[in-house]
Amino acid sequence: MRITVIEHEAGAGLGFFEDWLGVPCEVVRPYLGESVPAHAPDGLIVLGGEASAWDDEGCPWLPATRDLLRTSVTNGTPTLGICLGAQLMTLACGGAVERGGEGLEVGAREVVALPEAAADPLFGALGRALAVQYHQDAMTALPEGAVRLAAGEQYPNQAYRLGERAWAVQFHPEATPEIFAGWGADEGLVVEVKRAEEDLVEAWRPMAEAFGRQVADQAVRSGGHAAS
Repeated sequence: MRITVIEHEAGAGLGFFEDWLGVPCEVVRPYLGESVPAHAPDGLIVLGGEASAWDDEGCPWLPATRDLLRTSVTNGTPTLGICLGAQLMTLACGGAVERGGEGLEVGAREVVALPEAAADPLFGALGRALAVQYHQDAMTALPEGAVRLAAGEQYPNQAYRLGERAWAVQFHPEATPEIFAGWGADEGLVVEVKRAEEDLVEAWRPMAEAFGRQVADQAVRSGGHAAS
């Protein structure tokens, strides 16, 4: 059992999630020439990156990543798209992503769970929480059937679920303060994220652990191994 992870750049890795998921991960780095697989057998995480979700010329692996996301959603594979990964999932499944009209959203910013999140396996315990943000592109129309789970003041579509086991989050629940500092943000914002570290761990560790359980449960249902 393993989670397939698509990493788009060296500075945007798994971060906190390496210790939180509780499931082994196989990281694919297409920016180093590794091929994006056609299937993710047990679970899929697509991480963030500086690119836009439509920048197929600059990042020629994006079409294959969108295909992988579409396949995973269709097959009911536990799937989590983070920032760019969320935007790729949105495009892959029929939604829209555009340059955000409200400018860059960056730093430790509040997201608020919507009533629809109460029964969600990943977001059911979330109320209001700080989340690391660094994006300007925005999910402006969600795929058909998507359930909005969290909103923000600057951009309303912060998290959604598609089907039973696919989630997209505009923010970075995986990002440690050290990872955020490497993205070149203003020093004041770096300090802000560092001060929020305890709150970030409290909010997003349960979500990561819940996703790991989704992967483990799916492996058991499909006849795989509960641990490896």
